[in-house]
Amino acid sequence: MQSFTFNSDWILLGSFQVQTENDIVKVRQMVRQYAKDCRMGIVEQTRITTAVSELLRNMYQYANGGEVTVNTDEANNHQALIITFVDRGPGIDNLDLAMSDGYTSGGGMGYGLPGAKRLVDSFEIRTEVNFGTEIRLMKWK
Repeated sequence: MQSFTFNSDWILLGSFQVQTENDIVKVRQMVRQYAKDCRMGIVEQTRITTAVSELLRNMYQYANGGEVTVNTDEANNHQALIITFVDRGPGIDNLDLAMSDGYTSGGGMGYGLPGAKRLVDSFEIRTEVNFGTEIRLMKWK
């Protein structure tokens, strides 16, 4: 699996290991604060925080954790939060199915990946079975 590249001009806000449920709470709170610091409105703060929460839960539940990196920079002529999730879990067998509304592999409601995608302005995913999954999302201010 070819990893996402990072733009060296991006401003690093934080890098976090996700290994426990407490880590999920911590990262979610940090992202909300970063969104607030970027002067996003409450609706945009809620959207990015909800998307991040969904992806953190997936990372924890299906891949036993991973790493999240939060950057900021201009993207598509907007100030953006850029959040990258990297895990070395089992990967996703059928990405098209996983991105379809209502699909769940773990008894959830099936809103995870497609729901997170709807909440942000840019959503990219790369996955390879037995190598893991990387997701990058961006939310404009």
